[in-house]
Amino acid sequence: KLLAAINQKIQLYKWVLRDDGTHELQSECGHHGHILALYVQTRGDFIVVGDLMKSISLLIYKHEEGAIEERARDYNANWMSAVEIVDDDIYLGAENSFNLFTVRKNSEGATDEERGRLEVVGEYHLGEFVNRFRHGSLVMRLPDSDVGQIPTVIFGTINGVIGVIASLPHEQYVFLEKLQSNLRKVIKGVGGLSHEQWRSFNNEKKTVEARNFLDGDLIESFLDLNRSKMDEISKAVDVSVEELCKRVEELTRLH
Repeated sequence: KLLAAINQKIQLYKWVLRDDGTHELQSECGHHGHILALYVQTRGDFIVVGDLMKSISLLIYKHEEGAIEERARDYNANWMSAVEIVDDDIYLGAENSFNLFTVRKNSEGATDEERGRLEVVGEYHLGEFVNRFRHGSLVMRLPDSDVGQIPTVIFGTINGVIGVIASLPHEQYVFLEKLQSNLRKVIKGVGGLSHEQWRSFNNEKKTVEARNFLDGDLIESFLDLNRSKMDEISKAVDVSVEELCKRVEELTRLH
């Protein structure tokens, strides 16, 4: 089967054998309702679509009925530049104001309206125009290490930048978030610019603080600090300098 995004439609084709022994692609079913469907990712029967203006929508292919139906959508107006499925419930998007965001499928919603809405759970200003996400890693992953268990998505941008987005366990995220907020106090931005402001999700409609994303470059800059600044941060987070170095070095092994 072949799934294609054609203008405002998502179309599913099947490869069938004709009576004369040749093959042809036959249209099986489709889904209308997009402005311009640009990006498509699949996982099982679920289809995630990135639209020119209508952000991310989640479709499902129903075998028995031979139909594609919309299950949920993000009602924000994001001009998409790339999409990827992180796991069964979380979908990652990049849009044309150089931001990243994640949405979650709300399977536990009490009403059809709640279940039909993709909830925005993460927002972050990357400052780069992402045009491709791919599951994978830039380094050899040792399966027996803690880092080997962390799923990663690689992204590429129109400027040639290659980056990594890692899905961290909750405990590690909380720890690193605390470290990041203390690093912001010690490391001043170039020209006195606020790091917090720079990483805030920002487009024509809104500006909101980054959430559920961490800046790995900032966190890894801890290793470049002089000893007195390391000690200052160590006291603030109540963890020894050696332990902090060890945990940040672990993070660097993701790329």
